[in-house]
Amino acid sequence: MKKRLSICIIMLFILFILIYPEDCVKAAANGLILWYENILPALLPFTIFSNILIQSGYLDDMVRAAMPVLNRLFFHHPQAAYPIIAGFLFGFPMGSKTTADLLREGKLTVAEANILCAMCNNISPVFVSSYVLIASLGMYDKMLPTYAALYLPPLVCGLFLLRRTKALPLKKNTASGSNLNFQIIDAGIMNGFETLLKLGGYIMLFSLLSQMCIRLAGSNETVFLCLAGVTEITNGVHAVAQSTLPLAAKYPATVAATAFGGLSGLAQTASMIKGTGISMRFYLVFRLVQTLLSTLLALCIL
Repeated sequence: MKKRLSICIIMLFILFILIYPEDCVKAAANGLILWYENILPALLPFTIFSNILIQSGYLDDMVRAAMPVLNRLFFHHPQAAYPIIAGFLFGFPMGSKTTADLLREGKLTVAEANILCAMCNNISPVFVSSYVLIASLGMYDKMLPTYAALYLPPLVCGLFLLRRTKALPLKKNTASGSNLNFQIIDAGIMNGFETLLKLGGYIMLFSLLSQMCIRLAGSNETVFLCLAGVTEITNGVHAVAQSTLPLAAKYPATVAATAFGGLSGLAQTASMIKGTGISMRFYLVFRLVQTLLSTLLALCIL
């Protein structure tokens, strides 16, 4: 059944490309421009430095030095500090990427990684403030309340679940535990480019899918908004902002789309955690609960 569905989706893509070549070229170009101008310069440097920090062992030294504070903040899960900070500051998909890297290095349990991946993999505050609130909705005065609506639910739920989970003890420090050389730097650079190239491919594919949704929806605005919001966040937010919906409906709908992250976000997350054992089912359930809570908070804000 799964194989047949995959074949049908691929055939649908091929037919769409053959029937609407201009739409496909435009959608692919828009996706790649978004990746090149916004995603690549924003995330590549951090991805490279993150890989070097983890592989060199310096992250363990930093965590060990801040252990008393981190234990209080994160309920005796000091290794959770880095993916939480990376995910909430730099945004999607750095939360899932750093969590997966720490799990591969044996610094997290699978149970911890499941929670952290779902908790930290949020849209960045910069995207929320600049694109969602200012460029799309023009709601300059709702920045802090929107941050609260989007980031408090995953943070509170994630910390609650972490508190009920057994932490993996931090490995003892050794004289040769921390090391930085050109081999580690080269590996960090290559891993960073590989990660961002994957993201570029997914962004382009889901830009095509979003364009396909426009054709499928036709003149039905409700269907189009639902498809756009579920498919890809950037196009979804733009579609809601440009729709005829009143502002009282646009704001919670935009918050819901941002909290969920779209099918594109799910696909990119699955790519980041591939082979680690992190549960996508748990991630999806957590994301749906977060979307519901964020939407309710958005309604309360209005």
